[in-house]
Amino acid sequence: MTRVVVKLGSSVVADSDGALRLEVLGRVCDQLAAVHREGGEVIVVTSGAIARGMRVMQLPQRPTSIGALQAASAVGQGKLYRVYDELLRERKVTSAQVLLTFFDMSARTHYLNARQTLSTLLEWRVLPVINENDTTATDEISFGDNDFLAAQVAVLTAADQLILLTDIDGLYSADPRLYPDARMIGEVSDFTSLEGLEIGHTTSPLGSGGMRSKVVAAEMATAAGITTVICNGLRADALAAVLAGEEGARASPPAGTYFRAQEARYSSFKLWLKYAKPSRGTLVIDAGAVRAVRDGSASLLPVGVVDVVGDFDAGDAVEIAELPEDERARGRILAKGICNYSAAELRQVVGLKSDAVRGILPRATEEAVHRDYLVLD
Repeated sequence: MTRVVVKLGSSVVADSDGALRLEVLGRVCDQLAAVHREGGEVIVVTSGAIARGMRVMQLPQRPTSIGALQAASAVGQGKLYRVYDELLRERKVTSAQVLLTFFDMSARTHYLNARQTLSTLLEWRVLPVINENDTTATDEISFGDNDFLAAQVAVLTAADQLILLTDIDGLYSADPRLYPDARMIGEVSDFTSLEGLEIGHTTSPLGSGGMRSKVVAAEMATAAGITTVICNGLRADALAAVLAGEEGARASPPAGTYFRAQEARYSSFKLWLKYAKPSRGTLVIDAGAVRAVRDGSASLLPVGVVDVVGDFDAGDAVEIAELPEDERARGRILAKGICNYSAAELRQVVGLKSDAVRGILPRATEEAVHRDYLVLD
């Protein structure tokens, strides 16, 4: 049985005027219903609520203020889901609307609850249609046109494949809309090979993502062992070819850009920590601590900390940075972890050995960041 997450970007859901692409949505629902009938499990992550709200309210352009964006989303959210619900019901598939926020991904308890809800829906053979709950989100479209949200959903549901549908054929060496000689990249197995490419933030008039957010989403998903594909949702044959599996990858030209699952898989907890849990501060550590953490997979002790940046509480995530050679520079980020101390507590014991730490903070744990709650960058 296959479990696939399919994300539709704003440019796939609606045209430049905000009108829904009903023919495209109908075709996508046809293909997803076919997977469902064959026993597969499908999760849809959709953008387009703001675009739908803009169309209903006859707004001439995408709002810039958070309040107006949230209001447009409130107008469009239910109307957009109703279209999916009707299209899927016509194809004998029961759907459910699920609204998530960045907090639902960054708070561990909410994250686990979301996973349980989605697992239950899939067990019931219900197709979840997920969107960000823009009307209560505190950051302006914090998921980057839902690319980050789609990757997080793929990780928390242990999907086999993540498919990101956009309005171009895949990842190019440069933006093909600006550089006609840009070449399409059919497969990516090593993300370091992309460092020299012009991967930008260019979006449609209605969207907020861009290719960079899709590549970051692909990196996140493949780190969990999930194959990811970026392809053109406006092409009639692209999604079908990707859903066909390796046949789509071998096609000439390929159906999209395939990002191969990475061999080194992280645990669900460490993927959540690395990508979803926001950092509240930074711990700068000395060379000995760098070697212990990076090469010895050791916990970080207060004795190895030379500076505490920011204001955070015990249990918050912090970045762990090397001590820079130049005092005016920022040290390279080495890792990220859950700190056992508040910033105020840790400042009292910076550079001290364990016995001295206990003399100042008798109830403090030995580790500033335990190795089980630390992930290398």
